[in-house]
Amino acid sequence: CQYCNFHLSNSLYGITLITGLPANLLAFYTFVQKVKQNAKPIDVLLLSLNISDLIFLFFLPLRLKEAADMKWNMSYFLCSVSIFVFFTTIYNSTFLLTAIGVERYLGVAFPIKYKIKRNPRHAVTASVMFWVISIVHCSVVFIVQYCSPPNTTIHNEFKQNSCYGVFNEEQMTILMPFRLELFIVFFCIPLIICCFCYINFILILSRLPHVNPKKRFRAIGLALGTLLVFIVCFMPFSVSHLVGFIGWYSPNWRVYALLTSTFNACMDPFIFYFSSSALRETFKHCLQGIVTRLSCCPRALCCPQKNRPSAKENTQSSSGSFL
Repeated sequence: CQYCNFHLSNSLYGITLITGLPANLLAFYTFVQKVKQNAKPIDVLLLSLNISDLIFLFFLPLRLKEAADMKWNMSYFLCSVSIFVFFTTIYNSTFLLTAIGVERYLGVAFPIKYKIKRNPRHAVTASVMFWVISIVHCSVVFIVQYCSPPNTTIHNEFKQNSCYGVFNEEQMTILMPFRLELFIVFFCIPLIICCFCYINFILILSRLPHVNPKKRFRAIGLALGTLLVFIVCFMPFSVSHLVGFIGWYSPNWRVYALLTSTFNACMDPFIFYFSSSALRETFKHCLQGIVTRLSCCPRALCCPQKNRPSAKENTQSSSGSFL
């Protein structure tokens, strides 16, 4: 039922916002400090991915409001902007996750050559290029929204009380081939590159004789975390592109597939944790601070009772003061 769909969307958006925003803010603070002190390519890529997640989370309340109202009550242009940001940040994340995997692989497969040639500027250039490609591709949102006569499009869109959910034949003619391109460029190619890089990354580390077990564990966690993001967050919605192109229609389950994409913002912090030692230290200090404060709370409650003088002592001291 429609009520169940909006209720599910509201719950998943809320979980993503509550869990993803604090973790990404903590990561943003850490990465900014790290880039200021001693920037490395991996730090630049992680910061760019982190910024992409934060932009996504800042616009997520618009989708949350739509789910809460069970219809889109805001302006038509704001609908286009929110969908544009929504898709741009998601597809940009696939490129950045792939770049992180390539960087990790090069650092292990060609340690000497890569250490000599690595430069943070290359990572900045790659990040800017990823943003440009994602923005250019996702600008099709505005083309699709306004390709029909404005009055007809707006009337049909708001008659269904949805944002970017109903398309006419002219819009479908633009969307279907474009969705196939999205499936290939933003999912298949990045997934193949990530699988190649992380499989070889783990194999190389397993062959090295003197590798810290913790480092090997973090490498496996990074690889599994990245592949899990691709499978859980990106695969369902990307497969809907392919299915829709083959059948030349929009599957009804695309709505649920899109919901899984939102988990990207709360799963990326695990990749940050396995990739950055600076973030692990920051997280460790924050956790220690929380534990310390929680452990002090019972003491603070008990200490006044322990240090508080008894009634008998108060009476004696009072009597002594009159002698």
